[in-house]
Amino acid sequence: MKHPWRRVAAWLIDWLCIAVWVGVLVIVGLALYSSGALNGLSPLAQNLFSFVVLIAPVTLALAALESRGGRTPGKRALGLRVTDAAASGPVSFGHALLRNTLKIALPWAIGHAAVYGFVASAATATPPWVIGLTVLAYVLPVAWVIGLFVGSGRTGYDFAAGTIVVTTTKE
Repeated sequence: MKHPWRRVAAWLIDWLCIAVWVGVLVIVGLALYSSGALNGLSPLAQNLFSFVVLIAPVTLALAALESRGGRTPGKRALGLRVTDAAASGPVSFGHALLRNTLKIALPWAIGHAAVYGFVASAATATPPWVIGLTVLAYVLPVAWVIGLFVGSGRTGYDFAAGTIVVTTTKE
């Protein structure tokens, strides 16, 4: 079923929830930075640290919510549910994790790597690989959104994970 605007709105609600976690991490990160605890970390180590404390927990939490009832807070508010496309039933944690890895973790991690690449090369010409990562970090989410509005409304990450988002009752 196509319901692209509901899915976009649900994702915005989910991002508001994610923003709370980001806010907590900003406060902790500023304290760590001020104390000098993060001094000396290479850009690669900083990027890995960001992945471990920010991207991985968000991805895992959303996958857990989708595998236990098929709903994130946004989907619950807008009457949507992630289901297994083949069985029309609950989605497994593995499929939900793949879905959220492609949807969230991959573009976010690529974006972080691009930012750290820009910072690391600030004194020199920006390497082509950093520009390539930057383009990819924007192209993936745009492709996912376009997928909501064309064809069946299933995104690339839904096809890859074998999931479909259906309309259900709001709770």
